[in-house]
Amino acid sequence: MPATPNTLIELRGLRKTYRLGDVDVPVLKGISMTIHEGTLMALMGPSGGGKSTLMNILGFLDVPTGGQYLLDGRDVTTLSANARADLRNARIGFVFQNFNLLARTSALKNVLMPLEYARNRKSAKEERAWAESLLERVGLADRMEHQPSQMSGGQQQRVAIARALVNRPKILFADEPTGNLDSKTSEEVLRMFQELNEQEGITIVLVTHSPEVGAFAKEACHIKDGLVVGGAYDERALS
Repeated sequence: MPATPNTLIELRGLRKTYRLGDVDVPVLKGISMTIHEGTLMALMGPSGGGKSTLMNILGFLDVPTGGQYLLDGRDVTTLSANARADLRNARIGFVFQNFNLLARTSALKNVLMPLEYARNRKSAKEERAWAESLLERVGLADRMEHQPSQMSGGQQQRVAIARALVNRPKILFADEPTGNLDSKTSEEVLRMFQELNEQEGITIVLVTHSPEVGAFAKEACHIKDGLVVGGAYDERALS
């Protein structure tokens, strides 16, 4: 029998409400779900359904209003801001739709940037060698000194992926990572995520509204109106 995958993340009734003036706006209304270690999951749903808010909470960029968030069995909802930052830097990588690269900075320096906040720094030579190896891995060995304005959208997203990997994360969150890419480049980037998942065992969560992107994942969770409305890959859950 195949081994049962370990639970990496468990959410129990997670809620998030924003205060806008005198009005409470509930965005997440009680999310309960499990993310297994080593999976490639698509977190799917229409725009405004709560996907990005949920990703921000999972990645310690935001905090929930209520419920529990267990990471490796530990409830992390009560952590201080500094503790969340430490955990984020040590365990989590991010890839965004708009790349979020520093404009007047080379690809290599963009990849090196997160290491400035790492607790266990290596020598400058070791860090540079590691960053160079990541850029080589994503096919940019000849673009290391190029700035974002000198690269295509696909190349910029590859830099962003290398940057997300530089701290050797256990979990990688990608928020609409192909939203600004053409179909051919999108497929190349998604296959890169598949390779990272299969070869490195990195747990990857793709946040998307696109069934085409969701089809690259091993499993899916559908979010609509702040609630989980489906698990297995099913386009009908988005309608």
